[in-house]
Amino acid sequence: MAVFTYKAMNPDGRLVRGEMEAVNLVDLEMRLKRIDLDFVNGRTLRHSRYFGGRVPLRERIHFCFHLEQLTRAGVPLVDALTDLRASTDNARFRQVIAEMIESIQGGRALSQALGEHPRVFDPVFCALVRAGETSGNLPEVLRELTESAKRDDELTAYTQKLIVYPAFVAAATLMAVVVSMVYVVPEVSKLFRSTGQTLPLETRILIAVSSTLVEYWPLILIGLALLVSGGMLLVRTNTAAARRWDAIKLAAPLFGPVYRKIILARFGNLFAMMYSSGIAIIDIIRVAQDVAGNLAMRHALLKAEQLISEGQNVTTAFSRVGLFPPLVLRMLRIGENTGSLDVALRNVSYFYDRDVRESIARVQATLEPLMILLLGGVMMWVALAILGPIYDIITRMKI
Repeated sequence: MAVFTYKAMNPDGRLVRGEMEAVNLVDLEMRLKRIDLDFVNGRTLRHSRYFGGRVPLRERIHFCFHLEQLTRAGVPLVDALTDLRASTDNARFRQVIAEMIESIQGGRALSQALGEHPRVFDPVFCALVRAGETSGNLPEVLRELTESAKRDDELTAYTQKLIVYPAFVAAATLMAVVVSMVYVVPEVSKLFRSTGQTLPLETRILIAVSSTLVEYWPLILIGLALLVSGGMLLVRTNTAAARRWDAIKLAAPLFGPVYRKIILARFGNLFAMMYSSGIAIIDIIRVAQDVAGNLAMRHALLKAEQLISEGQNVTTAFSRVGLFPPLVLRMLRIGENTGSLDVALRNVSYFYDRDVRESIARVQATLEPLMILLLGGVMMWVALAILGPIYDIITRMKI
């Protein structure tokens, strides 16, 4: 949606100037016609900021499923979208659908209407819908998009499940240590100083850390904030740093292999959907670069695109970039030899979807005892550093 300045003629034949929100000039002309104004000319003034956020994935799943059912039943597209707008609870998505209806009524195709909302419908979604419109197989494409969105939703849920437990335990450990350092250790250190006894090394280290934390906590917080924000800014603004960070995420212990499998599962699913819709392989790889979500993968796909453009087949190109495991390469080779590349890649996607669930279960089973040991080790160190000298004081008092 954008804001247009327009020049129009009213029923009395007088020129009228003004501003109005519309999807495009055709939509602007229709809106003016509804208020008895004849459009003369207009231009874009600015883009409207009414809609600035992303729509939840569940809303898009609902959209694809119901649009597929309605189009398969022969319901006209505008009527189907009108029904979807009425049944959608999300206010922002309802606005998007309303703008799509106006755009289609203004003469645009569904894929063009979807493309006007890139924050909601990514280039892959629009390309697949365009292919479905061209081939006359839109319901099947929408069914594939529904299944793909459901798989993405499941993968996201499993990923969040993997992250939540370690984050919770780490936060609990950090909070327990901070409380001990700020409130418990300073009081105990006063007791130790009053006795004048020689403290063991671990107790002196504990007291030094506690004193530093109590005296300089504003500087520590500012330093941590600057370090984190500086790192995030560097990753966002420096391509080399961002690529290095993405490569580190792929190589990280425990989490790296799971992250790689998630990317490969999505890539296989994307490739299979687009290839079965009749989209050229080189175009698929270009689109995949934009939605890879990882610069290391994007760089590999860019190299594969260059090799395919030079005449290499898909299997050779993917094997030379060095990022894809033998399973993917083997399935690509089988798919090329049998002429069923989409089926082969669906098998890759299915395998990695299942493997991601199993890998996350294994990582969780490994993380739980590790996090318990970490929490217990930290708290044991604090307890021994405090209780050791206290036990010595009690022993002396008995003597």
